Amino acid sequence: MSMPSLLHTAANPSHPDSGVRGVALTVLIVVFVAVAVLGFLASRWRKADSLESLDEWGLGGRSFGTWITWFLLGGDLYTAYTFVAVPAAMFAAGAAAGFFAVPYTIIVYPMIFFFMSRLWSVSHRHGYVTAGDFIRGRYGSRELSLAMSITGFVATLPYIALQLVGIQAVLEVAGVGGKGNWFANDAPLFVAFVVLAAYTYTSGLRAPAIIAFVKDILIYLVIIVAVIYLPSKVGGWDHIFNAAHAKTEVAPKVTKPPSAPFADLVGPKAQWAYVTLAFGSAMALFMYPHSITAVLSSKSRNTIRKNASILPAYSFVLALLALLGWVAIAAGTKPIGLDGKPNPQLVVPQLFADQFPGWFAGIAFAAIAIGALVPAAIMSIAAANTFTRNIYKEWIRPNASVQEEAKVSKLASLVVKIFALIFVLSMDKQNAINLQLLGGIWILQTFPAIVIGLYTRWLHKWALLIGWAVAMIYGTWKAYGVASPATHHFGGSNANIPVIGHLGYIGFTAVVLNAVISVVLTLILRALKVPAGKDETVVADYFVESDDPRVDRHYDPTDLDTGEPGASKAQPGPA
Repeated sequence: MSMPSLLHTAANPSHPDSGVRGVALTVLIVVFVAVAVLGFLASRWRKADSLESLDEWGLGGRSFGTWITWFLLGGDLYTAYTFVAVPAAMFAAGAAAGFFAVPYTIIVYPMIFFFMSRLWSVSHRHGYVTAGDFIRGRYGSRELSLAMSITGFVATLPYIALQLVGIQAVLEVAGVGGKGNWFANDAPLFVAFVVLAAYTYTSGLRAPAIIAFVKDILIYLVIIVAVIYLPSKVGGWDHIFNAAHAKTEVAPKVTKPPSAPFADLVGPKAQWAYVTLAFGSAMALFMYPHSITAVLSSKSRNTIRKNASILPAYSFVLALLALLGWVAIAAGTKPIGLDGKPNPQLVVPQLFADQFPGWFAGIAFAAIAIGALVPAAIMSIAAANTFTRNIYKEWIRPNASVQEEAKVSKLASLVVKIFALIFVLSMDKQNAINLQLLGGIWILQTFPAIVIGLYTRWLHKWALLIGWAVAMIYGTWKAYGVASPATHHFGGSNANIPVIGHLGYIGFTAVVLNAVISVVLTLILRALKVPAGKDETVVADYFVESDDPRVDRHYDPTDLDTGEPGASKAQPGPA
């Protein structure tokens, strides 16, 4: 989940506690090892004859039921960086800007109910593994599929890096990974990376699916205990709200001027930014490859709809998590890194380290660290599937076998994780945040082609491609011009909306531009009778269930008419 540039505001400095928190670190290590073992054992869970196919390795056999999907989607969408960034935004200035994540996650569930159930059906019918597969089949355009696939692939990479940033935040508060020589700095992160890479390679999507159970149970436990216990310890909710209000009234001291006045970011003028960011983020969330991967791993269309009904439970926990940022204000938490510099992203682990005994702080640290492993695994698998299906097979090796696809995807998943590790270790963390914000703008530009394509084939493939290109250039240009206290460029995702003149989410403005261009050019291209490409789907494909005979890719509708033996027998899914 992307966060506004308010994240970059600095907290009040203090002297860091440079000692290692032994008890908390021990609990973290024990839980981490237990989870790693689960990850490796996952290859035997719901064991298939072979994991040498994208259906099995990359989608878990398309067999996950309601509760497994619920935990998987929760682990996929509510990442470690969510747990770090949402309260950090609330803490940084005492403002409610960080709370946008709560309404946006509520807005997204009706979208899942309608949009993703249709995508599941057509993907199950035709054996699609990625959004690029669907676009290729729907519009008959390799070029449009490539553009959308590259967008999803590139937008996912900084997201993976941010999960490692979440692990770093926990390690830093625990007293390791942020000081001394390079080995002392980075060895814990290397270990976490190796474990993540190994169990993802061997177990595929089954690993994060089973680990998500542990992660979510820990998250629920930690947050509920914190919300019940901490307010009484720091003076009650009245004191917490008053402390947050008092901090809101004082603009933070910054060394670099932001691109917009502070009042525009947290005051009444921020309403357009708040609303467009919430809607734009909701529209973008399920365009990411990892979100689509989690959806397509479900065993039925009805599973998706059930999950849309029960996933709001995560929004409730997210709201409680966001309030911890205000609790930290009232508690006087000083999130200072081992380098002696203030870092709001450390506020939640620091709050737990200050206010709870070491063993419970260790559980909280483990919850955040595991909250990084689950989405990082799913993201790397999704990015690898996208590369394999829509770049490697489509453009490099059209005759690649099912086994070769799986092999390439496994290797690609390792490569994207290595990229994320190098990125985090070699560059400033601020760059990962900035690129993730930019990735959110980019991925939103796939919305017209994917979502509108689920309902109508009217839009022309070349109009969609041009609309995407213009919106990508516009969004990147506007984001480049956004400064923050931490950087001169790509410092946030809000800029003035043309015509309206209010501050708003760049991605939302760009996708409106994208849609307008696509519609106008479609009218022109259809008037000129430019070929629109062949659609390999039919209306019925968007409604099939798992027990529908049409799920069989070799289904012949005339079989039902002739009454041939076995014609009504449903296949469990595409081969």
